[in-house]
Amino acid sequence: MNTATMSKPLNIEARSPFAAMMIKWRKLKKLSQLDLSLESGVSQRHISFMESGRSKPSREMVLALAEVLDIPLRDRNQLLIVAGFAPIFKERDLNSDEMNAVHHALEMSLAHHEPYPAIVADRNWDLVMANDAAQRLVALIGDPEEVWQRVDPSGNKNVYRLTFHPLGMQAMIGNWNEMAKLLLLRLQREVTADPSNNFLSDLLEEMTEMSGIEVVRGITDVCIPLAPIVPMEMTTAGVTLKVFSMISSFGTALDVTAEELKVETFFPADDFTKLFFERLAG
Repeated sequence: MNTATMSKPLNIEARSPFAAMMIKWRKLKKLSQLDLSLESGVSQRHISFMESGRSKPSREMVLALAEVLDIPLRDRNQLLIVAGFAPIFKERDLNSDEMNAVHHALEMSLAHHEPYPAIVADRNWDLVMANDAAQRLVALIGDPEEVWQRVDPSGNKNVYRLTFHPLGMQAMIGNWNEMAKLLLLRLQREVTADPSNNFLSDLLEEMTEMSGIEVVRGITDVCIPLAPIVPMEMTTAGVTLKVFSMISSFGTALDVTAEELKVETFFPADDFTKLFFERLAG
């Protein structure tokens, strides 16, 4: 037998599905086997054996490594499946009885943020919920349903499409280049963190083309820090509004749907904008 053939390392594609997926996530997080060993408390030799397919992990091992690698719950389920185990993280409809508490908490949060806009979006940035102030904000550029139809004919009400489309919010944003770059970097970060989500990758390409702004690929996850807020200046009816937005999520969620929800809240950045939103609410 050819000894050279015996010693040749396997390509990732030739390994078991679990091994290939583990290697992908470890490299995505830019960890060596030694790094992963130190952070997980699992010997480097055992990690090497699992990645080469010589050793099969237990369900507890899969979950422990997924926790260290901070893999999204949707992908943890997939990692369990390829390792030969049943998925354990449920994905429940937000309107189901089981998710009633989460749904109610979101409704309270949105209502509490009045008279300032607040929305809830899913992993693809499709609108899930919005308070009345957010509806009034969209109404500044036209009838909300007509605006959504022209920026996103798919009917999904994608927040990025609303923001970037020339017939959406883009036309009224004064600091467009600054804001668009920040939003594209944020989307690039999400694409990097969720490589199984092809929709986000396509959305990034679509928004990049629509804006004409290119973001640096491949290093944004480690080299470019993202600001905790996104500033926005909007001009409407001859006045300039200054706001900033913040994004929060369910950091300890054990449900796929809940983990992927994003709550974006908008705040006035000056007294004039604060008064404008208060009066807009009537």
